[in-house]
Amino acid sequence: MKRHLIEDLKFRQKINSESNESFNQMLESLEKKVKTLTEECSNKKVLIDSLKQRLSVAVKEKSQYEQMYQKTKEELEKKDFKLSLLVSRVNETESVIAEIETAASKQLQGLALQSEQVLEGAQKKLLLSNEKVEEFTIFVKALVKELQNDVRVIRQKIRELKKMQKNREASKASTRKAQSLAASILNISRSDLAELLDTEDEVEMKKTKIDAENDQEWLLYIQKLLEGQLPFASFLLEAILEKINENKKLLEGYFTIMKDIR
Repeated sequence: MKRHLIEDLKFRQKINSESNESFNQMLESLEKKVKTLTEECSNKKVLIDSLKQRLSVAVKEKSQYEQMYQKTKEELEKKDFKLSLLVSRVNETESVIAEIETAASKQLQGLALQSEQVLEGAQKKLLLSNEKVEEFTIFVKALVKELQNDVRVIRQKIRELKKMQKNREASKASTRKAQSLAASILNISRSDLAELLDTEDEVEMKKTKIDAENDQEWLLYIQKLLEGQLPFASFLLEAILEKINENKKLLEGYFTIMKDIR
């Protein structure tokens, strides 16, 4: 009986031992699971804290974005209002420009008509001015020709008076005696003496030729002034006065010779 009890106790002890071992294993396994779960919980807590921080940041950013959105919306509304005002002003400006263009077109048409009339008047004045210039040129050329002719005539008359004076002096007896005396002093014949005296005529002819060349140059100078660029009035006046003064001096010389002959 005791033996049976002892065996039964041993058996139970063995079962208990096995149960304890199994329980210990299970406990160890549970501890590991608890540890793992604890770590997981800790990690999840850290993750949750991180998510909370990120959520807080996201909430702040959302609030900022909402403020920015509201501000942008208000600015857009203001810009839309300004744009509508600008469009209205542009329309008004276009209307005013259209009116101005219409008025300007009418004014331009009027000005074109006036300009055409003014141009016709200017053309008539220009034509009249050209005619006056042409008449003035004709007058100047006629005046120059007349002055030149007067100078030429006076020169011719002076030469004739000098020749007449010379002939009168040569016809006098005293002159003939003086010529004979001069020929004897020079030991030449009277014909040679006459040739010497004729050299005065050659000098006079050379002077006449030079005067003619100067007259031609003067005429060419006047022609150049009339065909040249403005202004030329002072030069033209100076040239004409020069010829008038020359004519005046020739007249004075002419009257002096006339007095001597008389």
